[in-house]
Amino acid sequence: MKNISSFAKTAFAVICLLAFTSSAYAQAPVQRKVDGIIAKVDNHVILRSDVEFGYLQYLQQSKQQPNEELKCEIFRSLLQDKLLLARAEIDSIVVEEALVADQLDRRIQYLASQVGGVERLEQYYNKSINQLKEDLRRTVREQMVMERMQEEITGKVTVTPKEIRKYFNDIPTDSLPYFSSEVELGQIVKFATISKTQKQAAREQLEALRKRILAGEDFATLAKQYSQDPGSAQAGGELGFFKKKELVPEYEAASMRLEPGGISNVVESQFGFHLIQLIERRGQEFNTRHILIKPATATVDVQEAVAELDSIRTLILNDSITFAQAAKDFSDDKVTKDNGGMMKNGASGSNYISMDQVDPAIFFVIDTMEVDEITRPIPFTTADGKEAVRIIYLKGKSKPHLANLQDDYQRISNAALAEKRSKAVDAWFRKNLGTVFIEIDPEYQDCGGLQQLMQ
Repeated sequence: MKNISSFAKTAFAVICLLAFTSSAYAQAPVQRKVDGIIAKVDNHVILRSDVEFGYLQYLQQSKQQPNEELKCEIFRSLLQDKLLLARAEIDSIVVEEALVADQLDRRIQYLASQVGGVERLEQYYNKSINQLKEDLRRTVREQMVMERMQEEITGKVTVTPKEIRKYFNDIPTDSLPYFSSEVELGQIVKFATISKTQKQAAREQLEALRKRILAGEDFATLAKQYSQDPGSAQAGGELGFFKKKELVPEYEAASMRLEPGGISNVVESQFGFHLIQLIERRGQEFNTRHILIKPATATVDVQEAVAELDSIRTLILNDSITFAQAAKDFSDDKVTKDNGGMMKNGASGSNYISMDQVDPAIFFVIDTMEVDEITRPIPFTTADGKEAVRIIYLKGKSKPHLANLQDDYQRISNAALAEKRSKAVDAWFRKNLGTVFIEIDPEYQDCGGLQQLMQ
């Protein structure tokens, strides 16, 4: 589908991140027709707003002028997605819930990093992280099913060196991309620990609130006043119904021991300290409210993290352990630790990051480093406001240059392979249009000869 296939993946990722709010599209400055279903593919539907939202996103990213042909391509791309889902159901292609949960965690972490942390994310949507995940779960699952279905279609597609050279040579000279300086960066992160004194202060605050509730004060009223969970505080601490294993284990275990109306003792989890009240149990689901108190991180405790990272850095420099293994064993950063500590380019997913996208806080440090050098511990504040320390590893650095086969062979190979896979999926799409029930609004039936393909 021309170049729209690569856009479709990007657009879908954006939609995934915005799936739990309708305001992003509702505020778009366009004149829209009344929303409604414009296509059905078995049990899946495409809404007019789906096409218009994708259309706007592509125009903003590509800087193209509005045109109806582009809107047709967006529609065809969405139709292809729904066909992939429909055929996946027929072919029994599924994704394990554990993988969906892991991907949800990664999506939420990425989105939180874009808005300044978990608390700001919860404040923006006025929902807890668990509620946001639930809103996003179906969309993420469908995306993963589509990816698995595409892998079934393109898994055996490869490119030869001859095809790679041809792909590159077919690019007009004046259209060759210019690559700015890029770096491969790894990090090992240690969070500042919370002192026993601070934990005890948080626990004592909740113990005092518990006594007030047992003495007759209203739990919900105190939650509004004192809870540090922005997603639930204004709702009197109420989280809504959750199934087993959807909340952190400590919270769930304490909740399951309560009778309706009962108040827990103080419970510690990764989020802080909770006081929990069970509102209702309904089959395998339960509804609770809570008051969350988060101990503040003490600046003095950063020194412990500095000392630990200094020791880890010495082990790496002495070849006692690789950077990748040290990241896996010791890093507190869940996003990078299982990737050998390597940071990812948010747009492409590759390990190569353009220097103009490097975190400004470490830009000048990176700019003066030599390849294979590891910094000494650098204190910083995470996106969600935690005090932490990290060491940075400069694995590689390229010079600005015009694309060429010698320096960019792997990147060009990936592009050639992506194009060949896209053509394979397009051929599959044409072949399978008639294998499921499809109904298309007359307005879109002529997009790219769809009507003829379906006959």
